Amino acid sequence: MTDVTRILNAIERGEAKATDELLPLVYEELRLLAAQKLSHESPGQTLQATALVHEAYIRLLGDGSQDWDGRRHFFAAAAEAMRRILVETARRKKSIRGGGLVQRIDLEGSALLDGSESASDHLIAVDEALERLSQKDRVKAELVKLRYFAGLTGKQAALALGISPATADRYWRYARSWLRLEIMRRSKLD
Repeated sequence: MTDVTRILNAIERGEAKATDELLPLVYEELRLLAAQKLSHESPGQTLQATALVHEAYIRLLGDGSQDWDGRRHFFAAAAEAMRRILVETARRKKSIRGGGLVQRIDLEGSALLDGSESASDHLIAVDEALERLSQKDRVKAELVKLRYFAGLTGKQAALALGISPATADRYWRYARSWLRLEIMRRSKLD
């Protein structure tokens, strides 16, 4: 049992001090994941890795009613929390109240789109398509969340999901293609 798993179990039992012990153990890893994800965001991004980690951590442990099934479950939940925060930020920036018109940028480096959309539009489109993929295949959707939103490598995501790296690579190729087609299909309908 890792220290993280031990502390998560203590948090689950209601030990208040355990929450204080967890952050130092996971902070640097969460910060690296957040920094990797934010490095793909548009220039001038106002959300920084530290703020993303803190917000995700607060969401994860804020109400204290979580049932953690070890380190893997915690980091998968952290990836989901970061994804939701980034999508909420993108939606807020896109809204008229939150700033009006979104600046167009080149997304050529994106694994999913061809660069014709703004960063906020792109993130929202990925999130919506990912929700649909999750209804079809939860594991592939979780893999995308870990790789795309949390910035894990293929091997790290495979370990987190309990699948082989070869299976993770296969799932990643499928999910990217499925998401790309789904996003293109939806953009034609709009």
